[in-house]
Amino acid sequence: MCGIVGMVGSRNAVPVLMEGLKRLEYRGYDSAGVAVFQPAGLEIRRAVGRLSELERKLAAHPLDSTLGIGHTRWATHGVASERNCHPHLGQEGRLALVHNGIIENYQELKAGLVQKGVTFSSETDTEVLAQFVADCTTEGDFVCGLRNALKQARGAYAIGMLCTDQPDTLYAARLGSPLIVGKGENGLFIASDVPAILPQVEEVIYLEDGEIARLTPDGVEVWNLAGEEVSPKWVKVEMEDTAVDSGGFETFMLKEIHEQTRVLRGLLDTYLVDENIVLPDLNMPDQQIRELERIMIVSCGTAYYAAMYGRLLIEKFTSIAVETDLGSEFRYRSPKISHGTLVATVSQSGETADTLASVKMAKEAGSPILAICNVFGSSLVRESDHLIYTHAGPEIGVASTKAFTAQLMAFVLFTLHVAEVRGDLSPDKRKELLADLQKIPTAVLRVLEGKEGIREIAEQHHDGPSSLYLGRRFNYPIALEGALKNKEISYQHAEGYAAGEMKHGPIALINDSLPVICICTETADEVDEKMISNVREVQARSGRIIAIATEGDERLADITTDIIFVPRTRESLSPLVNVVALQLLAYYAAQARGTDIDKPRNLAKSVTVE
Repeated sequence: MCGIVGMVGSRNAVPVLMEGLKRLEYRGYDSAGVAVFQPAGLEIRRAVGRLSELERKLAAHPLDSTLGIGHTRWATHGVASERNCHPHLGQEGRLALVHNGIIENYQELKAGLVQKGVTFSSETDTEVLAQFVADCTTEGDFVCGLRNALKQARGAYAIGMLCTDQPDTLYAARLGSPLIVGKGENGLFIASDVPAILPQVEEVIYLEDGEIARLTPDGVEVWNLAGEEVSPKWVKVEMEDTAVDSGGFETFMLKEIHEQTRVLRGLLDTYLVDENIVLPDLNMPDQQIRELERIMIVSCGTAYYAAMYGRLLIEKFTSIAVETDLGSEFRYRSPKISHGTLVATVSQSGETADTLASVKMAKEAGSPILAICNVFGSSLVRESDHLIYTHAGPEIGVASTKAFTAQLMAFVLFTLHVAEVRGDLSPDKRKELLADLQKIPTAVLRVLEGKEGIREIAEQHHDGPSSLYLGRRFNYPIALEGALKNKEISYQHAEGYAAGEMKHGPIALINDSLPVICICTETADEVDEKMISNVREVQARSGRIIAIATEGDERLADITTDIIFVPRTRESLSPLVNVVALQLLAYYAAQARGTDIDKPRNLAKSVTVE
């Protein structure tokens, strides 16, 4: 959500800023802008819409400076308009500021400034922050004034800032919203995410909450809000630049769907050693695992559906009670976190605001924290006691695909490890599960090989206003995830439901124009028959049935409109395979509807505001 790039160096910063902003497009935005230092003072260029609009303005009136900041905005306070676009100026151009996050007490700060005669040109909390910082830094030590301003600002922020009084200085600060400092051959940089400055830097600092950084040609200084100087920890960047390239695919999302075979195989190669599950960052002694009484899994969005799957797995294969909760709800109820409770969190970015707030609340209650996360050095990783990295690599498409299946795989590995330590799983059963687990990457590859058939089905059923997704047990969360993918990228309204709940409302929607996607892969027990019965209920009401079915299962041939066959897989592992078919179905539906698949409207990749 929003993106920040800044540079102080030895070359023109403007092309670097624009390249960095392009690399942050996946985070979601509706406007963009840059500010650079010029001999006459600070100059800004801003534009609504895609970065191409800003590029046109820069081409018409070029800028050249070795010091600058850039921003892509996702509207929160005020509509997407040029006057609301960042950077914002303070004190008639003395200061330029870009900001991710939300200043919750901006109205209070604004009222005080209005009393002093300050006027505002936008509806944003960011302009209030810029004017407030400018007001606090008019006299005395600049860093002291900046600290004073930030201590009075409530909410979340990552900021980049320039000041006319200091023509060779770039300031950065963070609280609750990610920001990094990087260094490379051509200078020093700030960014809200590593990929933005990946070609420019060799090492980075992950700023901690409440830290302020000053970047000059002479180096980097860091303080906390108490005024104490902090010794920053430089971390070598291990990410390869090819990871943020589309690799010849027409979209990043399609590339990332295809990468799932490699990601899942990589997780098995990393964590499965001679049929032993080795989780080196888990850091959870066997005795602690044996004493676990309850696990509470907290997450948001797609990660919440991975959490639902994790709950089903852990409860099936261990004796531990498990709950799932949305981060945005967990923190506003009164969860009873007792001794023996582990709070587990799931996040691709490790920067999801509601999840992080829930973690802080759980830590205050004395709970150990487990993070299943994709991003090294993220806020969630730094706040957690126990870690499982998903090693999915950068995910550029806003709609999550490979990060989701990696989360599912992480839950499988964690569950089997816990079950073994607690003695909840017999050696023979464990051996069977591991054998089936190692077949999953190949099964995913076979689904990908059938994508043209899925495309044809999507093209036949994409045109309606709505669709319904049904699943049971392990595939109920996958029905929810399939519906989410469809609505995210095709903009077709879609609902996911537990199939047994269909008769309690959604059945009223069924007619001959409603596509109903039914996950019907075999379960080898009574759930199998009940799912078929649910499909027949849809058929009886003339619904357009698209079934996800096990290869060789002919029971559905006479009651469905279309069938997507997937390889036979153990039911508890089938979500890792079935979801790939639903990803492709959503992808080709979106393509047929002509939407912007990688950058769907109104959505952000990393939701760093509440």
